[in-house]
Amino acid sequence: MQKKTVSKVSSVGENISAENASWTFGDSVPTEFTEHVKRSVPYYESGHDVVCKISDFFLKDGSTCYELGVSTGALIKKMSNHHRHRDVRFIGIDIEEKMIEQAQKEIGDDDKIQIIADDINSFDYEPADLIVSYYTIQFVPPRLRQYLIDTIFKSLNWGGAFLMFEKVRACDARFQDMMTLLYSDYKLEQGYSSEEIIAKSRSLKGVLEPFSTQGNIDLLKRAGFVDYMSVMKYLCFEGFLAIK
Repeated sequence: MQKKTVSKVSSVGENISAENASWTFGDSVPTEFTEHVKRSVPYYESGHDVVCKISDFFLKDGSTCYELGVSTGALIKKMSNHHRHRDVRFIGIDIEEKMIEQAQKEIGDDDKIQIIADDINSFDYEPADLIVSYYTIQFVPPRLRQYLIDTIFKSLNWGGAFLMFEKVRACDARFQDMMTLLYSDYKLEQGYSSEEIIAKSRSLKGVLEPFSTQGNIDLLKRAGFVDYMSVMKYLCFEGFLAIK
């Protein structure tokens, strides 16, 4: 039997192509990213609503709010609109220049929002009342992750909050197999082909490194957070709220 050749570049949906172990948020991804992530992450927009509603407890006149990994700016724009009656500064940070360009196009003229091209791992944060990371830290190299969470804790004002949404690994191999298969079923139901699902998984090797629920909680605890809880969970996707 002739061995089948695997293409180096494969479609992962929404006119986005990626190579094995080479997923990037640059290239042509930014223009298609919003639709791609809506279909790929369960309850993606519902999670945005949760973030906005929780932010009511922490943002007031004079507050600063960061979003780490702002991507196309959908969430930070929604937060700004949600707090249009308050004097709140929203600062979005992303390392991908093309994502920054796309975010600025989609956000438009909103003087409450500042978008910065920088590395969230080395950025000099101002004191903040809320810091949001929406499916971003899972892409931070594990060796840098604790340092970043430590920095977030130090940057929060007392009583401020950190909202972290992440893809999470299950607690053991049996449950992980179940979650992987259920997530594949979800993506098939969204209209992705088997080839696109496999290509996306292959492209994320060594790029997306989820921790388990407990692993993420351990990061928070080591940083100094004492008060934390899960605020949203669906299969292998979870949102955490931690208060300083």
